[in-house]
Amino acid sequence: MTLLHTVLALVLSWTGLYSVLYIFSIGLITVVALWTARLLLRHAWYTHKLSCFSKPQTRSWLLGHLGKMQSTEEGLQRVDDLVQTYKHSCCWFIGPFYHLVRLFHPDYVKPLLMAAELFLQTLFFLSGNSVLISNGEVWSRKRRLLTPAFHFDILKSYIAVFNSSAKTMHDKWCRLVAEGKTNLEMFDHVSLMTLDSLLKCAFSYDSNCQESSSEYVSAIVELSDLIIERREKNILHHWDWIYWKTQQGKQFKQALNTVHSYKMSVLKDEDGQGLTDEEMQAEANTFMFAGHDTTASAICWTLYNLARHEHYQEKCRQEVMDLMEGRDGQEIEWEDLSNLPFTTMCIKESLRLHSPVQAVTRSYTQDMVLPGNRTVPAGTICLVSIYGTHHNPTVWTNPHEYDPQRFDPSNKKSQTSHAFIPFSSGPRNCIGQKFAMAELRVVVALTLLRFRLTPGVNPELGSSRVRRLPQLVLRAEGGLWLQLEPLNTPT
Repeated sequence: MTLLHTVLALVLSWTGLYSVLYIFSIGLITVVALWTARLLLRHAWYTHKLSCFSKPQTRSWLLGHLGKMQSTEEGLQRVDDLVQTYKHSCCWFIGPFYHLVRLFHPDYVKPLLMAAELFLQTLFFLSGNSVLISNGEVWSRKRRLLTPAFHFDILKSYIAVFNSSAKTMHDKWCRLVAEGKTNLEMFDHVSLMTLDSLLKCAFSYDSNCQESSSEYVSAIVELSDLIIERREKNILHHWDWIYWKTQQGKQFKQALNTVHSYKMSVLKDEDGQGLTDEEMQAEANTFMFAGHDTTASAICWTLYNLARHEHYQEKCRQEVMDLMEGRDGQEIEWEDLSNLPFTTMCIKESLRLHSPVQAVTRSYTQDMVLPGNRTVPAGTICLVSIYGTHHNPTVWTNPHEYDPQRFDPSNKKSQTSHAFIPFSSGPRNCIGQKFAMAELRVVVALTLLRFRLTPGVNPELGSSRVRRLPQLVLRAEGGLWLQLEPLNTPT
């Protein structure tokens, strides 16, 4: 009887276990089926709603344009093709998951950028719930708290920091040239210089990062690569619970921890309520990324464009030399910034031709009406293509040519509303654009005063050819290389 009881108990336990597994499997299959059906119905709904926009050829009804846009030189050329073909906008699907409208004409960009109620998500992992992506009252409060940090009176005090950080970089260049190293990669040096400036201005922290390696800069570059890889290369990585378990996800978290190790001092609002630790961390991360990496990209591409156009470089240099005539030292002052009109024109044209940020993405809480009786349904991702707008031949004549005269104040055509949006526009424009423009003018002016620039040789490509690399900011494959010749100017 004991053996029989044992056998019966085993049979019953196996039967019970099988029943549990069977019920669990049926439940799981049902949940997956319902989720899939909901996803496909949502995809069909958005496909129908966005039929008012032209749609480039897709891989299939389900996959859409997945993998059709790469973060490479060819990817930017693909955007040129879209702009040439569709003039102002087109719809874009990334699998059944993401439904986008790509916009690249001022008339279509303007109503979207001028709307205040929106939600930005592109840099969430990097920035936390910062002013960059928050909305409603949360955004209003944070914007109000942060705006005084960029008042003219505050910016004036930063000019001395820009001068000092630029001189540190230039002294390093002089040492390298003396050692016979005249062919230098700009991003390596300029990123450290802008990081040095930002840490001193925003955090009153002297990091000495220009003379020593920076884990932060390395982590930012790595995050840029990983975000692009996640977005474009593997559809499964769009699910967090899968992504964080992959080797790439673990690398991302490690790099993110490095970025998050930088803290921001406490900001108080008018009610005496300071930002929480989480809010301070989010704003610090946003300041660190948006305040140094984007500005570094802008400086590098401006120097590159001036190196390629010697006559513009010489005209800028003469403007700076005339400004500095009769002075003992070589420091740009706050009052000098308005007396560099041609240099400013060259900087703006570089920001148009090589915008540090290629696009901003926004998702609206209500339907948005655009010209041509087109409507963007609520929840659709609107990709405002800064690159596409800046290279749109219906907006700019010969858009791929570097022509600073476009920004001559007497040239009214260049003043078309929302044709030039390197810092975005509207209520959500870049809060630090005056900071960035001040640093750009100081660094570019002092660089031209101390060095003559010519195109360098990219060791990776074996030539002076430059292939653009659109990541979180615009870089160059294998770096951006320039030849430096020190000028005999007093120090």
